[in-house]
Amino acid sequence: MTRVAVITGGAGGLGQAFTRLLLKQGWQVVLVDLPTALEAVPQDRANVETLGCDLTDEAAVAAACEDISERHPALDLVIHNAGVTQIGLFDETTLASQRRVMEINYFGSVRMAAGLLKAVRAGRGTHLAVASVAGFAPLYKRTAYAASKHALTGFFASLATEEAQHGVSVVIAAPSFVATNPGRLEAGTDGIGRPGAAVDGFDEMTPDRAAEIILKGWRRGQGFIPVGRVASLVWRINRLSPRLYRWLMMRKIRP
Repeated sequence: MTRVAVITGGAGGLGQAFTRLLLKQGWQVVLVDLPTALEAVPQDRANVETLGCDLTDEAAVAAACEDISERHPALDLVIHNAGVTQIGLFDETTLASQRRVMEINYFGSVRMAAGLLKAVRAGRGTHLAVASVAGFAPLYKRTAYAASKHALTGFFASLATEEAQHGVSVVIAAPSFVATNPGRLEAGTDGIGRPGAAVDGFDEMTPDRAAEIILKGWRRGQGFIPVGRVASLVWRINRLSPRLYRWLMMRKIRP
């Protein structure tokens, strides 16, 4: 029986990297993204479905999840990958932009998880959340982004305790800098922009490598996956000495 995965942010670099790997392994993949983003995705691939949806639109997400669940009543994997970045000092950003980042990065995933909850239970599948090192450690000029990823991490870690009784697993992946859009930040005046395009990033990894590490960790049964060398170091250092981590992080990122 063909396994089915839903990937939000499916048109982006990491979403497409997940897609390539899963297709090679015989999966059916449903890509969810903004309609304009999906225009750049090849529409003639076997075993790939595309569904345009704005994750900040509650009614649209509910309708999309109902559509997916009708066609695929039992889901094996949902990758909560959609998100944006925001780069800027807190005193240079607005509360509206803080809310916008939370709506996309946090509430978008919560809406999808709610809408697909029964289908994932029916498939005894997995919710795989793509968080960030900013989901467990501070990151300079990323107050809204870090807040949204901390919330995402807390939500899915808690969801894991509830869904285990239904045979559902929950996995959190925490990449550092993934170069999904190198040199293409295209941030607006509120600092919100495409993920994976930070000019202050370092030791970036490719989307394909990040996707490979994440899927390998999931198959090994890891509940939390630091993605790559930097993420693994950050996880260890921040747990041992938060002060040392902050010093190292500021030394690398602060101009």
